[in-house]
Amino acid sequence: MSRLHGTKDFWIGALRADGPVFASAVAEAPPETPVLSCPGWTVADLTLHLAGIYHWVRSFAGSGEATRPGRRDDAQLPAGLTAPQLWQQEYDQLMTLFESLDPEAPAWNWAPQPKKAAFWLRRMAHETAVHRWDAQLAIAAGDPIEAKLAADGVGEVLDTWLPAGRRATTGQWHGVVQLVATDVAQEWYLRLRGDGVALLDTATVFGHEDHHARVQVGATASDLLLALWGRISFDTLGVVGDRALLAGLRVG
Repeated sequence: MSRLHGTKDFWIGALRADGPVFASAVAEAPPETPVLSCPGWTVADLTLHLAGIYHWVRSFAGSGEATRPGRRDDAQLPAGLTAPQLWQQEYDQLMTLFESLDPEAPAWNWAPQPKKAAFWLRRMAHETAVHRWDAQLAIAAGDPIEAKLAADGVGEVLDTWLPAGRRATTGQWHGVVQLVATDVAQEWYLRLRGDGVALLDTATVFGHEDHHARVQVGATASDLLLALWGRISFDTLGVVGDRALLAGLRVG
């Protein structure tokens, strides 16, 4: 299994690319426009949600400490500002912070991995990319997520969200899943056991029951990521084997 190793420049570059596209999409749509990929949300809700996340991350990611921050709430719209204007303020301030942020500096995160600021560079790049797709879909667009970024996003789901127990639904799954990103020649193997998950390397010596993946999914990296986040159905992708296992990978 080949894995992309993101860097500060890679994630900041993604934020620079997706942020302005998000801003353009939400500026084009009336605030009450439904966001079809986030049932119950409007464009205004989506915009305030992302602004609130940026504000929350800024409150602790650059502190140099790994203590747990306060609870995150979606942003409240101040008088005299529109939701896109508030989002732009928060985005600009987040980018200013990230430009000077040492990715190795201590910073709390919710995952079972080192408490370093790099976590939030990666997390905000993917949060923004998926919500950019949501915002564009609301105006009947929805460009794919850039392939290398999407592959890193698939990796984030598999190495961060699932080990942290952040599935969309609870359940018990048993078997091996193979995901193949056809446009970047990258693949992942996962062993599901009950509510646990292990990300495998192709060099791993499988047990006798694991010689063959029980389900394989082949698609572009963007479509794999969007399916993991519940934006599109796995049924629209190339799936061979036991589709029921795929519910154990969904985080959105």
